[in-house]
Amino acid sequence: MGALTFTEEFTSPVPAGKLFNALVLDSDNLLPMIMPQAFKSVETIEGDGGPGTIKKINFSSEFKYLKNRVDALDKDKMMYAYTVIEGDALPDKVESISYEVKYEATPDGGCKGTNVSKYNLKPGAEIGEEQLKVAKAKAMAIFKFVEAYLLANPAAYA
Repeated sequence: MGALTFTEEFTSPVPAGKLFNALVLDSDNLLPMIMPQAFKSVETIEGDGGPGTIKKINFSSEFKYLKNRVDALDKDKMMYAYTVIEGDALPDKVESISYEVKYEATPDGGCKGTNVSKYNLKPGAEIGEEQLKVAKAKAMAIFKFVEAYLLANPAAYA
């Protein structure tokens, strides 16, 4: 089984703690509320939200669901790691996708972050650059949607 790893850095005018709270700690509630066209619901299948927790994301789009396993959650360091382990939105050539996201405050009151994505491919499988670009674009669109919501609602997650 091969693996492809990508590291992306991003910046935001939104404070790190606010983004972490919205995108990590409360995304189960926030995403279906502000993006009902994409997210139907998020349910915890097992666990308490910490490492080992399994969550099922139900979509309102062409896909039905994904299941994620929380691998690490460090609120003090604003770091979150999880693995997509199942679902019809998982590409057929991919066994799983692991993500590790970190948020850091910047002197201007915003934040910078790092997202490491690791695509664990099925034996003999290859994945095209175009398919990866589409996946990255979807993830960035969700981030930008949440960022815009937080900028428009300064009291949220304050």
